[in-house]
Amino acid sequence: MKAAELLLKCLEAEGVECLFGLPGEETLGLLDALSRSPIKFVLTRHEVGAAFMAGVYGRLTGKPGVCFSTLGPGATNLLTGVANAYLDRSPLVAITGQASLGKSHKEAHQYIDVVEIFRPVTKWNARIERGEAIPEMVRKAFKEAVMEKPGATHLELPDDVADEEANGGPLQHTGVVYPMPAETAIFQAAQLIQEASYPVALAGHGVIRREAGRKLSEFAHRLGVPVAHTFMGNGAMDYRDYLSLLTVGLHQRDWVMCGLEKADVIIAVGYDQVEYGPDLWNGNGDKKIIHIDTTPAEVDEFYQPAVEIVGEIGDALSALSAACPLRQGVPSGPAVLREVVLQELEDFRSDDSFPLKPQRIISDLRCGMGDEDILLSDVGAHKVWLARLFPTAKTNSVVISNGLASMGVALPGAIAAKLAFPHRQVLAVVGDGGFMMTVAELETARRLGLAFVVLVWVDSGYGLISWKEMKRYEHDFGTSFTNPDFALLARSMGLPGFRIETASQLLPTLRQAMGMGQPVVIEVPVDYSENLRLTERLGHLTCPV
Repeated sequence: MKAAELLLKCLEAEGVECLFGLPGEETLGLLDALSRSPIKFVLTRHEVGAAFMAGVYGRLTGKPGVCFSTLGPGATNLLTGVANAYLDRSPLVAITGQASLGKSHKEAHQYIDVVEIFRPVTKWNARIERGEAIPEMVRKAFKEAVMEKPGATHLELPDDVADEEANGGPLQHTGVVYPMPAETAIFQAAQLIQEASYPVALAGHGVIRREAGRKLSEFAHRLGVPVAHTFMGNGAMDYRDYLSLLTVGLHQRDWVMCGLEKADVIIAVGYDQVEYGPDLWNGNGDKKIIHIDTTPAEVDEFYQPAVEIVGEIGDALSALSAACPLRQGVPSGPAVLREVVLQELEDFRSDDSFPLKPQRIISDLRCGMGDEDILLSDVGAHKVWLARLFPTAKTNSVVISNGLASMGVALPGAIAAKLAFPHRQVLAVVGDGGFMMTVAELETARRLGLAFVVLVWVDSGYGLISWKEMKRYEHDFGTSFTNPDFALLARSMGLPGFRIETASQLLPTLRQAMGMGQPVVIEVPVDYSENLRLTERLGHLTCPV
């Protein structure tokens, strides 16, 4: 068989169901082999959309999403989505075409060193120079992609190698079992917790990746430890749990930061510094930190653990819970903090002002969605509001990119989410800036016959940057633009489009859109004057212990 066919056989053996990409001349061999494969080919309108889809697919399923592109501009277009998966710790395997090996030593049309360009944003990448090496290289790419911490890998396939004859077959593989935590580390951590006056747990995305949410809840309840969540750890504990401190990460004086400020011991569980820098919650470097993760802690001046428990997160939490004596009583701080946040949402539930306040939009979204439905947030001011206020009940029901934090991720991500979980409702929440970056993928969704809703928050500007400019300089500059009629744009693609004209229209329109069985765009004008008011409220907030 040809090397390209062997590559597809290896992908099939890895359990790949979807391949997201955009072809080119140097991937013709791969495309021909794909035409005879059971793997579903998702033709996208831009390579960055393909990589975003693969990244979200990997994050939601735990299996590497796979994307491909041609050489040169195709590969560089793919790069942003690959980097996004790399910092979001989402398993992804990227495949790029390349000119023949005979051109690699000289200047040639569209030839650039893609392997070198991808090196900083992948865990491992390599050029396939012999067809017989494909089984080993594919197995390594997939293994590296899922090993903690997960991320992106990359294989380059020159067009002459793709067409050569290759012998061999896929390699067998088994899952990786992480070691049990060391007893000495468990004992030391238990001592710290026993001596603490106000311990707080900080749950990161690792808790969700390792499916340790139930063990985290059991640990928190046995010891009476409140749990704060990073944006990407949101949902590790049900928001209705009285020990849930909801989310942190505004980079200002956050509501939940009050809880972290008062804490003398921070139990960092599956926490990743790319999600929320430790200098923002341990600026004085005076907190004792217990690090619980599958990998050792990254070196950081503000994150120097007193104890590192390295192993499977669920096993570590169970062992630590058993080693700690029961703590009497629950601090009053968590209840106060929860009330501040949830009351903010309740206070705006019936706010009929127009354009709509962010709190009113989020309140209606929560009412219109079930606990199992999937909400994907794009990057922008709306992301901060959603991460902070949207009450999350289940793991992987709210997907927020907060590693590389690339604008434009949510619409392609919704396509991946619907392909991965066709029976769950999917909502992409985007700003008008991010929506226009990947809006072409609406055609992809329509062609695939997928059903989800895109809610566009419209303020005709890059609201988050304007927010930061106003805080720093008391004026904004270079953030405003004009928009098309988004509802009309959707209809021009043969899709339903709605524009919200009053606050009371949003919830019924959302419910109607979710029942239409196709992609639907809803345009909702938003009043971002609340941004600075939020900052002012946080600046004056104090919290009892």
